[in-house]
Amino acid sequence: MATTMTNDELRADIEALVERLGPGRASLIPILADVKRRFHEIDSETMQTIADVLDIHPVEVHSVASFYAFLHSAPEGQFVIRLCGTLPCDFAGKQAVADALRTELGIGFDETTEDGLFTLEWTSCMGMCDQGPALLVNDEVHTRVTPEKARAVVAACRAAAVAKEA
Repeated sequence: MATTMTNDELRADIEALVERLGPGRASLIPILADVKRRFHEIDSETMQTIADVLDIHPVEVHSVASFYAFLHSAPEGQFVIRLCGTLPCDFAGKQAVADALRTELGIGFDETTEDGLFTLEWTSCMGMCDQGPALLVNDEVHTRVTPEKARAVVAACRAAAVAKEA
């Protein structure tokens, strides 16, 4: 895991989540989402610990983590930028926004910047078809995104990362 937690600390952290969310399979997705949000990845060791604490088979944890696009186990940047890949967003100018993001970040889709700050991904419908192109940055939705607005969003993320380090 991309953290300095020991196995015991990780287990205690997951047990605290189970205490808050409840035991059993019903807590699996919220636990995975919390781990992903905090550590930007879900590695095999963490999946095993979650399985142990929930008393379910590790394959179930892996299946859920790999099924949902927002939970996949690959490491992600601090800012995950997801551009809607649907046809309505295509008609609204999605390709120009995608090109601006690729240029601004220096990466392609399904890649993470070398500094670990950004991950760029496509996503399916976000329910903003009337306001496309739509962009999701972590949990923040941006609508009617233009190439200029996309560059401004990236600049704001960079500024937030600098401020966080200060």
